[in-house]
Amino acid sequence: MVIPRAGAPEDLAGWAALALGTAVLAFGAPAWKGMLATRTRQRATLITLAVLAALLSWGYVIAYLRGGPRIIDATSYWLEARALSHGMVTWPAGAPETSTLGRFLVRSEADGAARAGVLFPPGYPALLALGFLAGAPLLVGPLLAAALVFATYALAREVVQGEPALEGVPLLAAALSVVCGALRYHTADTMSHGLSAVLFATALTAALRARRDPRLLRWPALAGAACGWLFATRPASGLACAAVLAACWLLRGALRRVGLAVLGALPFVLAFVVQQRLVTGAWFVSSHAASYALNDGPAGCFRYGFGEGVGCWGEHGDFVRANLPDGFGFVAAVKTTARRLWMHLVDAGNAEPLALLVPAGAALGWRLPAARVPVRVLALAVVAQIAAYAPFYFDGNYPGGGARFFADVLPAEHVLLALAAASLAAREGRLRRWTRGSGAFVVGLALVGWAVRAGHDHAQLRDRDGGAPLFSASALTEAGVSRGLLFVETDAAFNLAFDPAVSATDGLAVVRRKGDAMDALAWGSRGSPPAYAATFVEASTPPGRTAVSPYSVPGKDLLVAPGSGPPATLEGESLWPPIDQKNEAFSLPVHTGGSCASGDRALRILRGAPGEGEVVLALPPALVAGRSIEVVAFTAGADVDAPTTASMIVTVLSGDDVLGAASVEVASRANPRCSSVLRVIVPVGAARTRLRLAPRWGSGGDPERQPTLAIDRVVVATH
Repeated sequence: MVIPRAGAPEDLAGWAALALGTAVLAFGAPAWKGMLATRTRQRATLITLAVLAALLSWGYVIAYLRGGPRIIDATSYWLEARALSHGMVTWPAGAPETSTLGRFLVRSEADGAARAGVLFPPGYPALLALGFLAGAPLLVGPLLAAALVFATYALAREVVQGEPALEGVPLLAAALSVVCGALRYHTADTMSHGLSAVLFATALTAALRARRDPRLLRWPALAGAACGWLFATRPASGLACAAVLAACWLLRGALRRVGLAVLGALPFVLAFVVQQRLVTGAWFVSSHAASYALNDGPAGCFRYGFGEGVGCWGEHGDFVRANLPDGFGFVAAVKTTARRLWMHLVDAGNAEPLALLVPAGAALGWRLPAARVPVRVLALAVVAQIAAYAPFYFDGNYPGGGARFFADVLPAEHVLLALAAASLAAREGRLRRWTRGSGAFVVGLALVGWAVRAGHDHAQLRDRDGGAPLFSASALTEAGVSRGLLFVETDAAFNLAFDPAVSATDGLAVVRRKGDAMDALAWGSRGSPPAYAATFVEASTPPGRTAVSPYSVPGKDLLVAPGSGPPATLEGESLWPPIDQKNEAFSLPVHTGGSCASGDRALRILRGAPGEGEVVLALPPALVAGRSIEVVAFTAGADVDAPTTASMIVTVLSGDDVLGAASVEVASRANPRCSSVLRVIVPVGAARTRLRLAPRWGSGGDPERQPTLAIDRVVVATH
C-alpha cells in the first residue's frame, strides 16, 4: 500500500497553486459568474482553458519529466511511434539479436530472419508517429491536453442539457480538467491514457447525443469510431466503452445505432488485429503474450483472467511474491482493485476528500429529470472501467501517474465532480453563503490539493530513477558524436536512442551494452565503426545526466584476427532473451550477490514441468563457429527446510546435431559454486548453434523453493 505524502509545497509549482487556489476560494465566485454571463465569454473562457491546459502539460514536460519520457512504458511507446513514422511496424533484429531485443519488445521471424517490434497496440503510437513526422513528438501530449478540455466540456454539456440551473457545469468540468495533476502527467509523458481519456469522453458524448436525437446517424458512427480507436489503444478500456454504449442504446431497442457504431469501430479493430499479426507473426496472438512467453515466466503468466500461474516473475516479481502467492483469484482481484481505488482517490481532484464528490455528483444528478439518464451513463462508465481491469493482476499504480488504468474515465469523473459542486453551491444554507452560489470553489480546492497533497507525488515521480530521462540526445551533440555505434546500458535508454531506420554507415546506430564479446559481435556486424558508450550519471541531487565517451569494445580481437587471440567471454545474461521456452521453464538474468559468478550476474533457469521444461538460447555463429566453447554453470542451494535436489542438462546443438551434452546437479543448502559443465568444438560454417537447458527438479515447482541453476558464462577460444 502506498502511503500518501502531504504537507507544505516543496517546489515553485506547489506554491503557485496554493496562492492561486486561495485566490479562487476568496474571489472566484464573482469572476466565474462574469465568465458565464454571455455565450461569447463562455467560448473565450473555454478556449483560454484549453490553451492553459496545453501550456501546463508542456511545463510538466520541462519541470517534472525534465525533457522527455521517463518510465519504461513511455519510452517503449516512443520507440514504437518512431518506427511507425518510418513506416515500420517491426524491423530487423540485427546481429546479435540480444543486443537489440529486451523488455517490452517482441521477437518474430519472417523469411528465416528475426524481427523486433514493440508490444503495445497501435492506437496511441500511430498518433505519436505524426508528432515524429512533424519533428515535435513531445507536443502531441499538450495538444491532447487541450483536446481533453474541449471533450470534457462537450460531455458535460450533453449531461446537463435541459437543466438551465446547471449551465455552469460544463466550464467547471473543463476547469477541473486543467488543474488535474494526473492529466497533466498523462498528457506530458508519452503514455496512452491522455488519448484514451479523449476517446472515451468523445464516445460517451456521441452516444448521449445519439440517444437524444436518434435521427442523426453520424453520432452512433462517431461513438463507434471513438470506441474502436480506444480498443486499438487500450483493449480493456475499449471493452468498457463498448459495454457502456450497448447499455446506453439497447435499453431503448436501438439496434440500428449499434450497427452504425460497429461499422465505425471496424477499421480500428481491423488495424489492431493486423498490427498484432505483424508484430507476433501469427494471427490472433496477443503481442503482450508473445513477448512475455520469451522474456518472462512461467508460461502464460501475463494474461487477462484468473487462475494459478498468473503473474510474471521477471517484470513484476516483487509484486507477485507479495500479493499472489496462491495465484490470481477472487480475493486477490478484490485486493488489487482496492489498491487501485486507493491510489485513484487523489486523481480527479488532487486530494482524496474531493473524490467523494464524484459519487455525490452521481447521486445528485440521479434526481434531476433531464440529467438522470446521462448521469447514469457516466456512473456506469466509471464502474465499467473499474470492472474491465479487475481481471488484470498487476496494480499499475505509481506516484504521479495515480491509478493509471482508471485515468481513461477522468473526464466523466470531472463532470460528476462539477455537477456535485454546482448542485451543492446552489442549495440554501451556509455552503451557499460561503460559495456565493458558485461551484468555482471546487477549482480552488483542487489547486490547494495540488499544493499540499498531489504535488508531493509528482515531485517524487520527478526525482525517481535519477531524476531525468535515462538518455538525452543533447549529450551526443555535446560530445560531437553523430556517426558510428552507440552502446547504451538500460532498456529505457535503448528505447529513447534507437532508431530502426538509422545504420552505423549513415548515422548513429544503437545497441545494448553487454560488456562482453557480444559487444564485439554487434560492432563487427555493423562494419566496425567508431564505438561510443552512453552512461547515465546519477547526481547526489537529481537530475542526473547522460555522458558519452569512446568505447573500447571487449573481445574484438577474435573478430579482427580470426583464428588467433585470447579467449573471449559471453556472459550468461547476455544470451537473454532466449529464442524458445517450453513447458513452464523460463529464464531470468539475476544478481548473484558477491559470488563466484562473473560480474555477480548469471542467467537463472526457473520452474519447468517435471521432466519436460527447457530453455533454448542462441549462440552467435559469427563468434562460435570454428571455435571451442566452454559452458560454465553457477549453482547454489535453496534456503528451505525440506531437502530439494535439482539438475540441469546442458546440450549444445548445431542445427539438429548434438555437439555435446552434460549435466550439473545441486542440492538444497549447497554453497554457491561455478563449474565447467562441458567443452565442445563448433564446426566451421555452423549457422544455427544453440544452447538447450533442461532443468529437472527433485520436488516443488515454486521458484522460491528451487535451488539455483544458472549459466554463468560461455568461454569462446581458438583451438
